[in-house]
Amino acid sequence: MNEHDGGDRLAPLRLEHARLQESMADPSLHEDAGRARRVGRRYAELEGILEASARLESTAADLETARELAALGEDDEEMAAEAELLGARLVAEREHLEDLLAPRDPDDARDVILEIKAGAGGEESALFAAEMLRMYRAYAESKGWRVEVLTSAESDLGGLKDVTVAIAARGAGGPGTGVYAHLKHEAGVHRVQRVPVTESQGRIHTSAVGVLVLPEADETDESELLAEAMAPANLRIDVFRSSGPGGQSVNTTDSAVRVTHLPTGVVVSCQDQKSQLQNREQALRILRTRLLDARRAEQVAQDSAARRSQVRTVDRSERIRTYNFPESRVADHRTGYKAGNLSQVLSGDLDDLIASSRDAERGARLAEAQAGGDGEFS
Repeated sequence: MNEHDGGDRLAPLRLEHARLQESMADPSLHEDAGRARRVGRRYAELEGILEASARLESTAADLETARELAALGEDDEEMAAEAELLGARLVAEREHLEDLLAPRDPDDARDVILEIKAGAGGEESALFAAEMLRMYRAYAESKGWRVEVLTSAESDLGGLKDVTVAIAARGAGGPGTGVYAHLKHEAGVHRVQRVPVTESQGRIHTSAVGVLVLPEADETDESELLAEAMAPANLRIDVFRSSGPGGQSVNTTDSAVRVTHLPTGVVVSCQDQKSQLQNREQALRILRTRLLDARRAEQVAQDSAARRSQVRTVDRSERIRTYNFPESRVADHRTGYKAGNLSQVLSGDLDDLIASSRDAERGARLAEAQAGGDGEFS
């Protein structure tokens, strides 16, 4: 890409952006919620690309002017310093635009369903699962995202055996700013090394917590991909009395709901809400997302082109990260990232960790595209 904007490369995106702008001004668009959502996502994506291109053009013009003035000897020292700053800014802005134009996971703009499950380590694992929920909640709040607990099960000491939350952006965003783009690499096994509160002799134990991150399905996905799978005949819905905390209305009525997807055997239970209807809606929401993820995994396995366009760098059974309390250290085993700021990480400062995974994914995607001779926008 040159110092201006790679105009030929962006020309079709400008045309598409103009067409989408016209569509969004048409009241009939909003009669179809699914289509309106897709148009909004794509428009936000293109808006970000074109704004980055405009900034790049402006910086390139400013740099050219500064260089000309420096060459003419007009405040040459000041102009030379200004040109140096503008040159550095131009490099950063060009890299940012290239990142936006790089092949992407088509789910990057989506919100997520995130599940945290205690694993090896018993109560200690459940306690750390609760800490991880606080960590992700703090990170989400720093991004201005909404966090909604869909279902949870507490341990005896106040930890979490498992918890499922929905994390959503406030408004449409492009792939680079989507919740899934940031959190998808958190999926996997997280290992913690510390002295548990249940340890009387001060010995360090190693426990594990599993994290699953799914791009959240919506009604459009259900109508287009899952209409048959989510048909009433394929669902068995049972109601039962909630057993966890939540007050009299939860524990004395048959408000809990269990949904079984008969063809696959997938079971989702929800009991955190006070009404049976609310728990049913939450259970169907989680089931829809799990089925969509399973279908997409099948498609990726069958189609090598889809595999290239949906780089999955995390094996869900793979240990991806270690939180070492005695050394106040966190290490990501996929990217090699290490830092001695464990307390900040657990307080939600995940930017550097997540950036290391996103950079690795971007490099892998560019390498895939170059190897396949496919440099088109995805």
